[in-house]
Amino acid sequence: MAHLIPHLSEDDLIALDVKAGDVTDMLEQLIKEAQADRVWSAPKAVITTPDGRYIMATLATMDIVEGDMKEAGIKNTGQNASSGPSSFVATKSLVLNAKNSDIGLPQINSLVTLLNGHTGLPLAIMDGNWVTAIRTAGLSALAAKYMAKPDAKSVGFIGTGVQARSHLKLFSEMFPLESVKIFGRGQKNIDLLSKEAKKFGLAVEICAEPRQAVENVDLVVTSMTHTSVKEPFLDADWLAKGCHLSSVDLGAPWFKQSFKSLDQIVIDDLEQEMTLPNKLVDANDISGDLASLVTGLVGNESQARSNLEARTAFVFRGHALGDLALSVLAYIKSRGSD
Repeated sequence: MAHLIPHLSEDDLIALDVKAGDVTDMLEQLIKEAQADRVWSAPKAVITTPDGRYIMATLATMDIVEGDMKEAGIKNTGQNASSGPSSFVATKSLVLNAKNSDIGLPQINSLVTLLNGHTGLPLAIMDGNWVTAIRTAGLSALAAKYMAKPDAKSVGFIGTGVQARSHLKLFSEMFPLESVKIFGRGQKNIDLLSKEAKKFGLAVEICAEPRQAVENVDLVVTSMTHTSVKEPFLDADWLAKGCHLSSVDLGAPWFKQSFKSLDQIVIDDLEQEMTLPNKLVDANDISGDLASLVTGLVGNESQARSNLEARTAFVFRGHALGDLALSVLAYIKSRGSD
């Protein structure tokens, strides 16, 4: 049976050319469906080994009736409508090992399995690195849709790896970007991010100091790897009025006390945050999570942007619904249903 299970490689998934709108629409709909008790996720499971490896797993599932699938961006799921709602289960297993660099491998590698949620039979296995990169940037993009200035023209990057490039792609589709500031420590990744920015017609400034990259820009993305941040070195007071920060790295490079100067901080999942020992942000500084943002409990799109000088932040670990959303979206697109 194993030979019948589709395997979607990184190249296969890149070729699908998933757009920012596809991702944010899917994420937004699944978050709303979760509020209606038709989509469920478990808190991330994490193991940190004595030698510094970070091992993580996510689990999420959805039951959505066919009539609601189009709104979620899903068409022709291939499941039998007479058997009830279309159901999917996505699990992701991930290992982060800094020592991979010594043998020429990415520090992070992962795999996603997608099952039929009714039968448990496998539908596909797919490259987890692509899913992680796009779902993470997608979560950022969804938060930015509500929290960032719609006419954002500049973005600063701290960290220049896969996440930086994924964010650049989605943000360049969402905002009228004109320029990019870059601070990183690996010349190869700096060059790759610069090359991508120039492909989008953006002016590029390579910064010698991190403060230069986060000052006087409309958007900031920090994506330092789990193993690379020994001590905080960024201050939220450096952010310009109206700036929106997306911290993909658990807020690790930021002085947490400086977050108190921001006007609004949203995290990905309050329920998940309650189960984990090392908190992203002081609970007193959190305005809400993605679900409360999308459903209007933390303002709405127009209210969030009514004060264009407000400084906002999305600080997050990663949401299992993101892995589910991207896995299902990739699976359906790979079947040529669009």
